Amino acid sequence: MGARLRVFLNQEEDRTLFELRAATTVPQKVKDRAQIIRLNSQGCYVEEIAAHFNCREQTVREVIHRWVKMGLTGLWSTRGRGVKPKWKESDIVHLEECLRNEPRRYNSRQLAQKLEQERGVKLSPDRLRRILKKKRLFGNEPDQAIKTSKTHYNAQ
Repeated sequence: MGARLRVFLNQEEDRTLFELRAATTVPQKVKDRAQIIRLNSQGCYVEEIAAHFNCREQTVREVIHRWVKMGLTGLWSTRGRGVKPKWKESDIVHLEECLRNEPRRYNSRQLAQKLEQERGVKLSPDRLRRILKKKRLFGNEPDQAIKTSKTHYNAQ
């Protein structure tokens, strides 16, 4: 069996981890990780901490190892796995400039082709439409609404 995993904190580190509990801008996972480190420094075993937080012992060990290796920054999560976006904000800004400056109108398929030809970014027309909708770059614009009624009412 290996040696017991234990962290020793100075007063400043302990106070910082204690204050993280009350912070409103800190995610709950970070607060839990800070509490795990504090409990470990107070002498609690990994098994006890895992039972208290209803998580695996390996999770507690990983939190402690990240604290030892990275310090306070080890409490925050790194970027997740998964597919990264194929497009950048500058690509959407480029399309926005094209839509404003060019006199013609584009549909989503034409915009996707234009983006692939000019910027080398391959997006499906549906995906591009959803991105542009989120950015509110096209669709019914409030400034294009008819300000006056089309029907005239003569009150006599």
